[in-house]
Amino acid sequence: MIRRAAVDQPPNNTRYDEKENVLTTSTWKDKALFTPGPLTTSRTVKQAMLRDLGSRDGEFIAIVRDVRERLVRLAEVDIDTHTTVLMQGSGTFGLEAVLATCVPRGKKLLCAINGAYGRRMAAIGRTLGIDVVELSYAEDAPIVPADIEKALAEDADIAMVTCCHCETTSGILNPIAEVGAMVQAAGRDFYVDAMSSFGAIDTNVAEMGIDYLVSSANKCIEGVPGFSFCVAKLDKLLACEGNARSISLDLVAQYKGLESNGQFRFTPPTHAILAFHQALLELEEEGGVAGRGARYRANHEIIAAGMTAMGFRRYLKPELQAPIITSFYYPDDPNFDFTKFYSLLAERGYVIYPGKVGDADCFRIGNIGRLFPNDMRDLLSAVSDVLAQMDVRLKGVA
Repeated sequence: MIRRAAVDQPPNNTRYDEKENVLTTSTWKDKALFTPGPLTTSRTVKQAMLRDLGSRDGEFIAIVRDVRERLVRLAEVDIDTHTTVLMQGSGTFGLEAVLATCVPRGKKLLCAINGAYGRRMAAIGRTLGIDVVELSYAEDAPIVPADIEKALAEDADIAMVTCCHCETTSGILNPIAEVGAMVQAAGRDFYVDAMSSFGAIDTNVAEMGIDYLVSSANKCIEGVPGFSFCVAKLDKLLACEGNARSISLDLVAQYKGLESNGQFRFTPPTHAILAFHQALLELEEEGGVAGRGARYRANHEIIAAGMTAMGFRRYLKPELQAPIITSFYYPDDPNFDFTKFYSLLAERGYVIYPGKVGDADCFRIGNIGRLFPNDMRDLLSAVSDVLAQMDVRLKGVA
Protein backbone atom coordinates (compact mmCIF):
# COMPACT_ATOMS: atom_id res chain seq x y z
CA MET A 1 0.00 0.00 0.00
CA ILE A 2 1.14 3.54 -0.76
CA ARG A 3 0.02 6.46 1.37
CA ARG A 4 -0.63 9.68 -0.47
CA ALA A 5 -2.06 13.13 0.05
CA ALA A 6 -5.83 13.27 -0.35
CA VAL A 7 -5.56 15.77 -3.21
CA ASP A 8 -3.54 13.39 -5.42
CA GLN A 9 -5.24 11.36 -8.12
CA PRO A 10 -4.68 7.59 -7.98
CA PRO A 11 -2.98 5.88 -10.94
CA ASN A 12 -5.02 3.73 -13.29
CA ASN A 13 -6.13 0.37 -11.89
CA THR A 14 -5.65 1.41 -8.26
CA ARG A 15 -8.22 1.75 -5.51
CA TYR A 16 -8.22 4.61 -3.01
CA ASP A 17 -9.41 3.83 0.47
CA GLU A 18 -10.76 7.12 1.87
CA LYS A 19 -10.92 5.79 5.44
CA GLU A 20 -7.29 4.62 5.52
CA ASN A 21 -5.98 7.29 3.10
CA VAL A 22 -4.06 4.67 1.09
CA LEU A 23 -3.77 3.37 -2.46
CA THR A 24 -3.99 -0.40 -2.81
CA THR A 25 -1.83 -1.65 -5.65
CA SER A 26 -2.88 -5.28 -5.93
CA THR A 27 -4.57 -4.53 -9.27
CA TRP A 28 -1.95 -2.08 -10.51
CA LYS A 29 -0.51 -3.44 -13.76
CA ASP A 30 1.98 -1.45 -15.79
CA LYS A 31 2.21 -1.68 -19.54
CA ALA A 32 4.81 -4.11 -20.85
CA LEU A 33 7.79 -2.19 -22.21
CA PHE A 34 9.20 -3.67 -25.42
CA THR A 35 11.85 -0.96 -25.50
CA PRO A 36 15.64 -0.66 -25.09
CA GLY A 37 15.21 1.06 -21.71
CA PRO A 38 13.78 2.02 -19.33
CA LEU A 39 12.49 -1.52 -19.09
CA THR A 40 9.87 -3.63 -17.45
CA THR A 41 11.35 -4.54 -14.05
CA SER A 42 10.51 -7.23 -11.53
CA ARG A 43 8.27 -6.51 -8.58
CA THR A 44 11.16 -7.24 -6.23
CA VAL A 45 13.40 -4.68 -7.97
CA LYS A 46 10.66 -2.09 -7.54
CA GLN A 47 10.18 -3.07 -3.91
CA ALA A 48 13.89 -2.61 -3.22
CA MET A 49 13.36 1.13 -3.67
CA LEU A 50 10.84 1.35 -0.86
CA ARG A 51 13.55 2.32 1.61
CA ASP A 52 15.26 5.55 2.55
CA LEU A 53 18.97 5.24 3.20
CA GLY A 54 21.33 8.14 3.77
CA SER A 55 24.28 8.57 1.46
CA ARG A 56 26.63 8.21 4.45
CA ASP A 57 24.79 5.26 5.94
CA GLY A 58 27.07 2.27 6.50
CA GLU A 59 24.58 -0.10 4.92
CA PHE A 60 24.35 2.00 1.78
CA ILE A 61 28.13 2.30 1.50
CA ALA A 62 28.41 -1.50 1.78
CA ILE A 63 25.81 -1.94 -0.98
CA VAL A 64 27.69 0.46 -3.27
CA ARG A 65 30.90 -1.48 -2.66
CA ASP A 66 29.16 -4.79 -3.43
CA VAL A 67 27.61 -3.39 -6.62
CA ARG A 68 31.00 -2.16 -7.85
CA GLU A 69 32.68 -5.51 -7.16
CA ARG A 70 29.87 -7.51 -8.76
CA LEU A 71 30.15 -5.43 -11.94
CA VAL A 72 33.89 -6.09 -12.17
CA ARG A 73 33.21 -9.82 -11.87
CA LEU A 74 30.44 -9.57 -14.46
CA ALA A 75 33.06 -8.15 -16.84
CA GLU A 76 35.12 -11.30 -16.09
CA VAL A 77 38.10 -9.44 -14.69
CA ASP A 78 39.73 -9.05 -11.27
CA ILE A 79 39.27 -6.26 -8.73
CA ASP A 80 43.07 -6.00 -8.43
CA THR A 81 43.40 -4.87 -12.06
CA HIS A 82 40.00 -3.32 -12.80
CA THR A 83 37.45 -1.17 -11.05
CA THR A 84 33.91 0.09 -11.50
CA VAL A 85 33.02 3.76 -11.20
CA LEU A 86 29.35 4.66 -10.75
CA MET A 87 28.22 7.96 -12.26
CA GLN A 88 24.93 9.73 -11.54
CA GLY A 89 22.74 10.35 -14.60
CA SER A 90 21.77 8.44 -17.73
CA GLY A 91 24.08 6.27 -19.78
CA THR A 92 25.14 9.27 -21.83
CA PHE A 93 26.54 10.90 -18.67
CA GLY A 94 28.81 7.91 -18.19
CA LEU A 95 29.86 7.95 -21.83
CA GLU A 96 30.74 11.63 -21.64
CA ALA A 97 32.62 11.14 -18.37
CA VAL A 98 35.07 8.76 -20.05
CA LEU A 99 35.72 11.11 -22.96
CA ALA A 100 35.97 14.14 -20.67
CA THR A 101 38.52 12.38 -18.47
CA CYS A 102 40.42 9.78 -20.45
CA VAL A 103 41.30 11.26 -23.87
CA PRO A 104 44.66 13.03 -23.41
CA ARG A 105 44.65 16.72 -24.26
CA GLY A 106 46.04 17.36 -27.72
CA LYS A 107 45.30 13.79 -28.86
CA LYS A 108 42.57 12.43 -31.13
CA LEU A 109 39.54 10.19 -30.70
CA LEU A 110 38.59 7.70 -33.43
CA CYS A 111 34.85 6.94 -33.54
CA ALA A 112 33.69 3.93 -35.57
CA ILE A 113 30.07 4.78 -36.34
CA ASN A 114 27.13 2.80 -37.69
CA GLY A 115 24.21 4.45 -35.96
CA ALA A 116 22.86 7.36 -33.96
CA TYR A 117 24.69 6.45 -30.76
CA GLY A 118 28.07 6.37 -32.48
CA ARG A 119 27.29 9.78 -33.92
CA ARG A 120 26.39 10.99 -30.44
CA MET A 121 29.80 9.88 -29.14
CA ALA A 122 31.53 11.88 -31.88
CA ALA A 123 29.37 14.91 -31.05
CA ILE A 124 30.29 14.63 -27.37
CA GLY A 125 33.96 14.49 -28.25
CA ARG A 126 33.79 17.58 -30.43
CA THR A 127 31.83 19.51 -27.81
CA LEU A 128 34.60 18.70 -25.32
CA GLY A 129 37.15 20.15 -27.72
CA ILE A 130 38.58 16.77 -28.78
CA ASP A 131 39.76 16.27 -32.35
CA VAL A 132 37.52 13.46 -33.65
CA VAL A 133 38.29 11.11 -36.54
CA GLU A 134 35.20 9.35 -37.90
CA LEU A 135 34.91 6.01 -39.68
CA SER A 136 31.28 5.86 -40.80
CA TYR A 137 29.31 2.88 -42.09
CA ALA A 138 25.76 2.23 -43.22
CA GLU A 139 23.38 1.58 -40.33
CA ASP A 140 22.75 -1.97 -41.54
CA ALA A 141 26.48 -2.80 -41.83
CA PRO A 142 28.97 -3.68 -39.07
CA ILE A 143 32.12 -1.68 -38.51
CA VAL A 144 35.22 -3.07 -40.24
CA PRO A 145 38.21 -3.78 -37.93
CA ALA A 146 40.72 -3.53 -40.80
CA ASP A 147 39.67 0.07 -41.40
CA ILE A 148 40.46 0.91 -37.79
CA GLU A 149 43.82 -0.84 -38.01
CA LYS A 150 44.67 1.23 -41.09
CA ALA A 151 43.60 4.51 -39.46
CA LEU A 152 45.74 3.82 -36.40
CA ALA A 153 48.76 2.99 -38.54
CA GLU A 154 48.38 6.27 -40.44
CA ASP A 155 47.77 8.61 -37.48
CA ALA A 156 49.90 8.37 -34.36
CA ASP A 157 47.87 11.13 -32.67
CA ILE A 158 44.82 8.87 -32.25
CA ALA A 159 44.89 7.95 -28.55
CA MET A 160 41.52 6.24 -28.17
CA VAL A 161 39.14 4.20 -30.33
CA THR A 162 35.46 3.93 -29.48
CA CYS A 163 32.45 2.12 -30.88
CA CYS A 164 29.14 0.61 -29.79
CA HIS A 165 28.92 -3.10 -29.01
CA CYS A 166 25.21 -3.34 -29.82
CA GLU A 167 24.22 -0.21 -31.76
CA THR A 168 20.68 0.32 -30.48
CA THR A 169 19.72 2.35 -33.54
CA SER A 170 19.19 -0.88 -35.47
CA GLY A 171 20.14 -3.67 -33.08
CA ILE A 172 23.32 -4.56 -34.97
CA LEU A 173 26.16 -6.31 -33.12
CA ASN A 174 29.66 -4.99 -33.83
CA PRO A 175 32.84 -7.16 -33.74
CA ILE A 176 34.42 -5.59 -30.67
CA ALA A 177 36.75 -8.51 -29.91
CA GLU A 178 38.44 -8.11 -33.30
CA VAL A 179 38.60 -4.34 -32.92
CA GLY A 180 40.01 -4.64 -29.40
CA ALA A 181 42.81 -6.92 -30.53
CA MET A 182 43.89 -4.41 -33.18
CA VAL A 183 43.65 -1.41 -30.86
CA GLN A 184 45.61 -3.19 -28.16
CA ALA A 185 48.31 -4.24 -30.66
CA ALA A 186 48.62 -0.60 -31.73
CA GLY A 187 49.10 0.53 -28.13
CA ARG A 188 45.99 2.74 -28.01
CA ASP A 189 43.00 2.79 -25.62
CA PHE A 190 39.78 0.98 -26.49
CA TYR A 191 36.49 2.35 -25.18
CA VAL A 192 33.23 0.43 -25.70
CA ASP A 193 29.67 1.67 -25.40
CA ALA A 194 28.10 -1.54 -24.08
CA MET A 195 24.87 0.17 -23.09
CA SER A 196 22.56 -2.41 -24.63
CA SER A 197 24.69 -5.53 -24.34
CA PHE A 198 26.42 -5.71 -20.96
CA GLY A 199 24.75 -8.30 -18.75
CA ALA A 200 23.26 -10.33 -21.60
CA ILE A 201 26.13 -10.82 -24.09
CA ASP A 202 29.48 -12.21 -22.98
CA THR A 203 31.96 -9.36 -22.55
CA ASN A 204 35.32 -10.42 -21.18
CA VAL A 205 36.91 -7.01 -20.86
CA ALA A 206 40.51 -8.25 -20.63
CA GLU A 207 40.28 -10.76 -23.48
CA MET A 208 38.60 -8.20 -25.73
CA GLY A 209 41.26 -5.58 -25.05
CA ILE A 210 38.75 -3.13 -23.56
CA ASP A 211 40.16 -0.38 -21.35
CA TYR A 212 36.86 1.38 -20.60
CA LEU A 213 33.35 -0.07 -20.86
CA VAL A 214 30.21 1.91 -20.06
CA SER A 215 26.68 0.67 -19.52
CA SER A 216 23.57 1.81 -17.66
CA ALA A 217 21.47 0.65 -14.73
CA ASN A 218 18.28 0.38 -16.77
CA LYS A 219 19.38 -2.00 -19.51
CA CYS A 220 20.16 -5.73 -19.50
CA ILE A 221 20.77 -5.91 -15.76
CA GLU A 222 17.12 -4.77 -15.41
CA GLY A 223 17.46 -2.01 -12.86
CA VAL A 224 15.83 1.41 -13.01
CA PRO A 225 17.21 4.68 -14.47
CA GLY A 226 19.43 6.87 -12.33
CA PHE A 227 23.07 6.07 -12.98
CA SER A 228 25.59 4.60 -15.38
CA PHE A 229 28.81 2.76 -14.66
CA CYS A 230 32.26 2.40 -16.16
CA VAL A 231 34.32 -0.77 -15.82
CA ALA A 232 37.88 0.48 -16.27
CA LYS A 233 41.40 -0.88 -16.35
CA LEU A 234 42.72 0.61 -13.15
CA ASP A 235 46.19 1.65 -14.26
CA LYS A 236 44.79 3.33 -17.37
CA LEU A 237 42.19 5.20 -15.32
CA LEU A 238 44.66 6.45 -12.71
CA ALA A 239 46.99 7.72 -15.45
CA CYS A 240 44.21 10.16 -16.43
CA GLU A 241 44.32 12.12 -13.17
CA GLY A 242 44.28 15.87 -13.77
CA ASN A 243 43.08 15.51 -17.35
CA ALA A 244 39.32 16.00 -16.79
CA ARG A 245 37.46 18.64 -18.76
CA SER A 246 34.57 18.64 -16.26
CA ILE A 247 34.11 18.80 -12.49
CA SER A 248 31.04 16.60 -12.13
CA LEU A 249 32.12 14.15 -14.87
CA ASP A 250 35.67 13.67 -13.60
CA LEU A 251 35.90 9.88 -13.59
CA VAL A 252 39.16 9.73 -11.62
CA ALA A 253 37.83 12.06 -8.90
CA GLN A 254 34.65 9.98 -8.71
CA TYR A 255 36.73 6.81 -8.36
CA LYS A 256 38.90 8.33 -5.63
CA GLY A 257 35.86 9.49 -3.70
CA LEU A 258 34.29 6.02 -3.81
CA GLU A 259 37.59 4.41 -2.80
CA SER A 260 38.39 6.77 0.05
CA ASN A 261 35.14 6.61 2.01
CA GLY A 262 32.65 4.75 -0.16
CA GLN A 263 30.72 7.93 -0.88
CA PHE A 264 29.77 9.80 -4.02
CA ARG A 265 31.18 13.31 -4.42
CA PHE A 266 27.66 14.60 -5.11
CA THR A 267 24.19 13.31 -4.14
CA PRO A 268 23.92 9.63 -5.11
CA PRO A 269 20.79 8.03 -6.63
CA THR A 270 20.22 5.95 -3.51
CA HIS A 271 16.94 4.32 -4.51
CA ALA A 272 18.17 3.43 -8.01
CA ILE A 273 21.26 1.80 -6.51
CA LEU A 274 19.16 -0.25 -4.09
CA ALA A 275 17.05 -1.44 -7.03
CA PHE A 276 20.17 -2.23 -9.05
CA HIS A 277 21.68 -4.28 -6.25
CA GLN A 278 18.52 -6.39 -6.19
CA ALA A 279 18.64 -6.64 -9.99
CA LEU A 280 22.22 -7.96 -9.82
CA LEU A 281 21.11 -10.65 -7.36
CA GLU A 282 18.30 -11.63 -9.72
CA LEU A 283 20.71 -11.75 -12.66
CA GLU A 284 22.86 -14.18 -10.70
CA GLU A 285 19.81 -16.31 -9.83
CA GLU A 286 18.88 -16.49 -13.51
CA GLY A 287 22.25 -17.98 -14.39
CA GLY A 288 24.25 -14.83 -14.98
CA VAL A 289 25.01 -13.52 -18.45
CA ALA A 290 24.44 -16.94 -20.04
CA GLY A 291 21.02 -17.40 -18.45
CA ARG A 292 19.80 -13.90 -19.18
CA GLY A 293 21.17 -14.01 -22.71
CA ALA A 294 19.33 -17.27 -23.35
CA ARG A 295 16.00 -15.73 -22.33
CA TYR A 296 16.59 -12.67 -24.49
CA ARG A 297 17.52 -14.86 -27.47
CA ALA A 298 14.34 -16.87 -27.02
CA ASN A 299 12.34 -13.63 -26.86
CA HIS A 300 14.03 -12.34 -30.01
CA GLU A 301 13.48 -15.56 -31.96
CA ILE A 302 9.76 -15.55 -31.18
CA ILE A 303 9.37 -11.90 -32.19
CA ALA A 304 11.47 -12.24 -35.34
CA ALA A 305 9.66 -15.37 -36.50
CA GLY A 306 6.19 -14.09 -35.62
CA MET A 307 6.60 -10.66 -37.21
CA THR A 308 8.11 -12.18 -40.35
CA ALA A 309 5.22 -14.63 -40.59
CA MET A 310 2.82 -11.69 -40.52
CA GLY A 311 4.66 -10.09 -43.43
CA PHE A 312 6.93 -7.56 -41.70
CA ARG A 313 10.46 -7.18 -43.09
CA ARG A 314 13.46 -6.99 -40.79
CA TYR A 315 15.90 -4.13 -41.29
CA LEU A 316 19.01 -6.21 -40.52
CA LYS A 317 20.24 -9.49 -41.92
CA PRO A 318 19.76 -12.17 -39.23
CA GLU A 319 23.50 -12.84 -38.94
CA LEU A 320 24.12 -9.20 -37.92
CA GLN A 321 21.32 -9.02 -35.37
CA ALA A 322 21.90 -8.89 -31.61
CA PRO A 323 19.14 -10.41 -29.44
CA ILE A 324 18.43 -7.05 -27.81
CA ILE A 325 16.19 -4.97 -30.07
CA THR A 326 14.88 -5.66 -33.57
CA SER A 327 14.05 -3.09 -36.27
CA PHE A 328 11.20 -3.67 -38.73
CA TYR A 329 10.31 -1.70 -41.83
CA TYR A 330 6.95 0.02 -41.94
CA PRO A 331 4.44 -2.04 -43.93
CA ASP A 332 3.96 -0.92 -47.52
CA ASP A 333 0.29 -0.21 -47.03
CA PRO A 334 -1.40 3.22 -47.22
CA ASN A 335 -3.46 2.43 -44.13
CA PHE A 336 -0.40 2.03 -41.92
CA ASP A 337 0.37 4.96 -39.67
CA PHE A 338 3.00 4.37 -37.00
CA THR A 339 1.56 6.84 -34.50
CA LYS A 340 -1.81 5.08 -34.65
CA PHE A 341 -0.15 1.65 -34.58
CA TYR A 342 1.85 2.64 -31.50
CA SER A 343 -1.19 4.12 -29.72
CA LEU A 344 -3.43 1.12 -30.37
CA LEU A 345 -0.78 -1.24 -29.02
CA ALA A 346 -0.29 1.00 -25.96
CA GLU A 347 -4.03 0.94 -25.30
CA ARG A 348 -3.73 -2.85 -25.13
CA GLY A 349 -0.83 -2.59 -22.67
CA TYR A 350 2.15 -2.99 -25.03
CA VAL A 351 4.73 -0.24 -25.57
CA ILE A 352 7.08 -0.56 -28.55
CA TYR A 353 9.70 1.93 -29.77
CA PRO A 354 9.92 4.33 -32.72
CA GLY A 355 12.66 3.83 -35.28
CA LYS A 356 15.94 5.71 -35.16
CA VAL A 357 17.38 4.48 -38.45
CA GLY A 358 18.22 7.44 -40.64
CA ASP A 359 17.74 5.88 -44.08
CA ALA A 360 14.50 3.92 -43.66
CA ASP A 361 11.06 4.09 -42.05
CA CYS A 362 11.31 1.59 -39.20
CA PHE A 363 10.05 0.83 -35.74
CA ARG A 364 11.75 -1.26 -33.07
CA ILE A 365 10.71 -4.00 -30.67
CA GLY A 366 12.90 -4.60 -27.63
CA ASN A 367 13.42 -8.11 -26.31
CA ILE A 368 14.96 -7.20 -22.96
CA GLY A 369 13.72 -6.40 -19.48
CA ARG A 370 11.54 -8.58 -17.29
CA LEU A 371 9.79 -10.12 -20.30
CA PHE A 372 9.43 -13.77 -21.20
CA PRO A 373 8.43 -15.81 -24.27
CA ASN A 374 4.74 -15.65 -23.38
CA ASP A 375 4.97 -11.85 -23.32
CA MET A 376 6.35 -11.97 -26.86
CA ARG A 377 3.49 -14.17 -27.99
CA ASP A 378 0.99 -11.83 -26.37
CA LEU A 379 2.53 -8.88 -28.22
CA LEU A 380 2.34 -10.73 -31.54
CA SER A 381 -1.35 -11.39 -30.93
CA ALA A 382 -1.89 -7.69 -30.17
CA VAL A 383 -0.01 -6.65 -33.33
CA SER A 384 -2.25 -8.93 -35.40
CA ASP A 385 -5.37 -7.43 -33.82
CA VAL A 386 -4.15 -3.86 -34.41
CA LEU A 387 -3.32 -4.56 -38.05
CA ALA A 388 -6.84 -5.86 -38.53
CA GLN A 389 -8.31 -2.81 -36.80
CA MET A 390 -6.26 -0.51 -39.05
CA ASP A 391 -7.13 -2.58 -42.12
CA VAL A 392 -3.46 -3.06 -42.92
CA ARG A 393 -2.91 -6.09 -45.10
CA LEU A 394 0.46 -7.80 -45.37
CA LYS A 395 1.60 -10.94 -47.04
CA GLY A 396 1.02 -13.69 -44.50
CA VAL A 397 -1.86 -11.87 -42.76
CA ALA A 398 -5.24 -13.46 -43.25
